[in-house]
Amino acid sequence: MKEHSKKLAILQQLSDGQFHSGEDLGNCLNISRSAISKHISIIQNWGLLIYKVKGKGYALSAPIELLSSDKIVYRKLPEPLLLGVVDSTNQYLLNEMEGLESGQSCFAEYQTSGRGRRGRSWVSPFGSNIYFSLYWKLENGLAATMGLSLAVGIAVVNALEQLGCSNLKLKWPNDIYWNNKKLAGVLIELSAQSGGAAHIVIGVGINVELDDRFNVEIGQPWIDLKSILGKGNQRNKLANELLSSLHETMLSFENNGLSPFIERWKALDNYIEQRITLQLGATNIEGICKGIDAQGAILLDINGQQHSFVGGEISIQKD
Repeated sequence: MKEHSKKLAILQQLSDGQFHSGEDLGNCLNISRSAISKHISIIQNWGLLIYKVKGKGYALSAPIELLSSDKIVYRKLPEPLLLGVVDSTNQYLLNEMEGLESGQSCFAEYQTSGRGRRGRSWVSPFGSNIYFSLYWKLENGLAATMGLSLAVGIAVVNALEQLGCSNLKLKWPNDIYWNNKKLAGVLIELSAQSGGAAHIVIGVGINVELDDRFNVEIGQPWIDLKSILGKGNQRNKLANELLSSLHETMLSFENNGLSPFIERWKALDNYIEQRITLQLGATNIEGICKGIDAQGAILLDINGQQHSFVGGEISIQKD
């Protein structure tokens, strides 16, 4: 964090989308204009477009809404850590886990190595999206985590609905879709010893304001919150809703497991009654999606017989 403090201070000044001269920026930070130029060069690698115009200075291509402790006010959990630049929010909490209180969370403006499920990277341009992780301790151990990812997916949907999103769907186990385009994803990482508590880190990434420059990196149809709602400046509001929704979800899951969430999941299932392909390692299994069972496993009708699977990646089967 310390090595990026000057860059973050520059972005604080530029976040309004207006031009700021190198001289003014240097005076604010007590550094030279040449130092400002060097910092700007690095910042441009964080996924931001910065214009430089002679006689006017530097400006972002559009204003950005930075996360603010004054605007993230949900107080039923430990105060979230607002991080500037990290490798990944999940990894940050995993590294600090031994000293964390259950319910501790963090948000980042930028991830240098954001990650998704199955070893994929998560595209994380600065100040564009929600990059969030929550630490939770389940005293009942590893067995009590069965189906957790599905409940978390529902929690993210609930938070987004509070902002006015409708017609959201879930792709098993926990990707959030709108009109068959990916809006958000969840990555859960955990550790537990036999007979001990389960230590869980829940990572959530939500597209808030992206642009087409990232199409190739993302590699699949996507949508962002601004496109759905027709308005920006939703990051702090969404952060509050996410904290509230996940808190309620984790308390319910801790006491009752997946059962309170099953009917809600079925209503949100994006692939119910569709022919899909489930990739399990090098094996592809085709069948008709029949939803989930009581443990959160996906149910497939294969030649008239129903089978359950707890792992894998699903996709729609093309004619």
